[in-house]
Amino acid sequence: MDMNTNVKSWLPMFFAATLGGLVTVGGVTLVQQSQARKSDAETRSKYVNLYTENPIGPGGAPDFTEAATRTVDAVVHIKTTESEEKAMRQQREYLRQNPFAQFFGEDFGAFGMPQPKAGTGSGVIITNDGYIVTNNHVVDFGDEFEVTLNDNRQFKAKLVGRAAEVDLAVLKIDADDLKPIQYGNSDQTKVGQWVLAVGNPFELNSTVTAGIISAKGRGLSRGKLESYIQTDAPVNPGNSGGALVDAGSGKLIGINTAIVTHTGSYEGYSFAIPVNLVTKVVDDIIKFGSYQRGYLGVQIEDLDNDYANELEVNVTKGVVVTGFTPRSAAQTAGVQANDVIVKVNGQDVKNGNELTEKVGTAKVGDVVTLTVVRGSERKDIAVKLKAQPSPERIRKN
Repeated sequence: MDMNTNVKSWLPMFFAATLGGLVTVGGVTLVQQSQARKSDAETRSKYVNLYTENPIGPGGAPDFTEAATRTVDAVVHIKTTESEEKAMRQQREYLRQNPFAQFFGEDFGAFGMPQPKAGTGSGVIITNDGYIVTNNHVVDFGDEFEVTLNDNRQFKAKLVGRAAEVDLAVLKIDADDLKPIQYGNSDQTKVGQWVLAVGNPFELNSTVTAGIISAKGRGLSRGKLESYIQTDAPVNPGNSGGALVDAGSGKLIGINTAIVTHTGSYEGYSFAIPVNLVTKVVDDIIKFGSYQRGYLGVQIEDLDNDYANELEVNVTKGVVVTGFTPRSAAQTAGVQANDVIVKVNGQDVKNGNELTEKVGTAKVGDVVTLTVVRGSERKDIAVKLKAQPSPERIRKN
């Protein structure tokens, strides 16, 4: 066989092998590209889910524009003033209790005499016909209220009702073409989730700030119904009563209420009332004029590791029942002292703040199921909530 014959015989094999190699390389490349696209899609999906389904903006950062757009028209500026008539009544009462103040000249204010008050805050439109939720401390001192919408329309508002123990109030304006906010579910929020705070800090109307949920179930003072959502979204004076919203959907998850500060301005910690509690309180105020709260009738302390060892229970988070009020709903249902409440209606309870919040969303007559740890046992106890007993009734018992 000559050289030409050999070349002719192996050339087709060479081209076939080369083509096969190219096809293989091309196929591998296509597979790799497909896998890369799939990986990118999965990563993107995880990223989107991580940021509560926010659209992704340039550079891969979360984009909050849609949530902000959905929210700003539902947040209003509230100006609260004390009328001259109310101020005069307070001044007359002051002089009745301090009769010598009038002999020290006309500038009674220097001697602590009440002067007319004014202040501003934020509110959230919850119905298209003009119901607005805000903080009680935004309106409690006044009797005249002016509401300014995001489109600069102004309305006189009337006070529908207040719930001081939860720091919530409801105003009403005469309008029927409003853009109410949509409710979210605060029980489904998670630590690390992106949120937006929308309000009117320092008279800067329609301000949007962003942050994450830093903690849940926070309480700032004893004896109050508090189970705040803690965030690091910047909140300042004037934000009170404004909206805390999910940064993806723009749905309401809380009402901004408080900050912890040494200066009077934001220092990294802001707190909002969870919307599930807000909804219950607002519905009661609109329907009944006041908050209709159901009570377990228990005295409680938070469980910790040392307390758990003392009680010989195998949990370290929960709420210890230390006593009962007279005619306690919980005691009537079978709850005992030293029981550790760990769930309400199947939802975990880590501290007293979370317990009061979850019970606070129920009304008188509702039945809630408490999961309690008693020694080595775990029990579910159905409790029918009662109304809060009056102080007189407690003293008689």
